[in-house]
Amino acid sequence: MNYDQLKFNIDAYRQTGEILAAAQFLVHQFNLDDENFAGFGFRDELKKNSILLTANGEIGELQEVMIPRNLFDFDLDLVLNMLAHEMLHVRQKSPKMMILDKNEREWQAYYEMLFHTNFPQIPELSDYYKNFFGEKALIYYGRMGEGSALQLKYAEQKLDVEKLLQEIKNKTT
Repeated sequence: MNYDQLKFNIDAYRQTGEILAAAQFLVHQFNLDDENFAGFGFRDELKKNSILLTANGEIGELQEVMIPRNLFDFDLDLVLNMLAHEMLHVRQKSPKMMILDKNEREWQAYYEMLFHTNFPQIPELSDYYKNFFGEKALIYYGRMGEGSALQLKYAEQKLDVEKLLQEIKNKTT
């Protein structure tokens, strides 16, 4: 399905108020589903220009991804990346993976948004969002603890993120 058809289908879901079905449609279309995924639910909207999704559930149990009703008021590439971020959390919290450290989970999910190593079918973000999410990734990297085993585990990926951020900065100067 091409991008225009995809947007057409999402708009049709929006017009009939089927926001949860639209999100499920994208999970299916982009092969993001996981056996640890319980489905979607609604969360409160933050602001008109702000978006937050969460994967809710205890580690080792099924996860429900909570989305705002205004999810599809945002750029579709951003929405797809946010869904991929949360669907990675669904996997991370599964009995198979059980990644206990929140900083590690967030690092992996933000790295995914930048480099699409788990979900290569997800479209690339604009440089603005790459910069924003790259900075968020580095915050979680820092929270792992200076010189910790986790920081050492992700040291190469940190260099990838820093290089990407520098490339974006060089484009704007």
